[in-house]
Amino acid sequence: MSNGPIRLQLPYLARRHLSVLRARVRGSAPWCRRPIAFICYFPPVRTLRPPANRVALYRSFPTRLLSRAWGRVNDVELPAWLRKPVYSLYIRTFGVNMQEAAVEDLRHYRNLGEFFRRGLKESARPLCSASCLVCPADGRIVHLGRVLSSEVEQVKGVTYSLEHFLGPRDGRSDAFAATRADSSLSFRDRLLTSHDNELFHVVVYLAPGDYHRFHSPADWTVALRRHFTGSLLSVSPGVAGRVKELFCLNERVALSGRWRHGFFSFTAVGATNVGSIRIYFDQELQTNAPHDKKGRFHDLRYAGAEPAEGGVALQRGEAVGEFNLGSTVVVLFEAPKSFAFSVKPGQTVRVGEGLGSL
Repeated sequence: MSNGPIRLQLPYLARRHLSVLRARVRGSAPWCRRPIAFICYFPPVRTLRPPANRVALYRSFPTRLLSRAWGRVNDVELPAWLRKPVYSLYIRTFGVNMQEAAVEDLRHYRNLGEFFRRGLKESARPLCSASCLVCPADGRIVHLGRVLSSEVEQVKGVTYSLEHFLGPRDGRSDAFAATRADSSLSFRDRLLTSHDNELFHVVVYLAPGDYHRFHSPADWTVALRRHFTGSLLSVSPGVAGRVKELFCLNERVALSGRWRHGFFSFTAVGATNVGSIRIYFDQELQTNAPHDKKGRFHDLRYAGAEPAEGGVALQRGEAVGEFNLGSTVVVLFEAPKSFAFSVKPGQTVRVGEGLGSL
């Protein structure tokens, strides 16, 4: 028997995982400056090979159940003496700017959920007066541009089906009705109300440290809400670049209607630990319910089939709803061909900033 030190022989995959973690810790800011960052750390997806197996394994995780459990943790009321140290830890980890909060006193927030969904001071997010379309959420622009076909890019090189994302059109629930009902046209073309217009889209990703409420990007009228039950996979750009049709797989709430240039839709996409999507004017909506089965959708119409038959009128910059932690919003809209974006992919944006104009 050897008298030397006993060495634990770890499998190759575990040794590689630990070496990557050490490198990340050494190469970044001191660990003490990111004291709870480890709770957001997962083994590098590339360590699971081949790529198809990595995606299949990730999709098999019970993300809906985990998100409901996280939601219950968020609702647990913290003792007054514990609130400040817990929230301060989160603030330091994710770079939260509490000077913008309507209530800066951390002891005011009874639980994590209230802290995540905190409101801002009225002057914190001024509206850009020069743009017809403003940013609906704080975050980062993942992708934007013209929609040239019925396949839309969620990130560069990875697409999702526009029809799968918005849902099918049928006689029972004409979810995204257009005036051009010719069945020979593509799904994209049927959304347009004029041959002189184009379809545009913009995707904004909200990180955990961002302001978690979302606002109306334009003056428009919501005719229908369509709630899709689905998975709650991460929607971070890294995952979105690996999982095709990620936005179609995840739970989401799509609001559709009209603005002055034609078709307009706003979709809040759920994510891991973001099973709760709240729409302020829709008290019936309940997302990530235990009895819901993935792959289905439920419609609630606020107006008739024609634009003149009412709906929910939203003003540019008006608060529409909130996420539980952070996620993604996708805006699809019809506009004249002269419309031009004033932001670029990768750019950090805040509510009310101009996205583009005619």
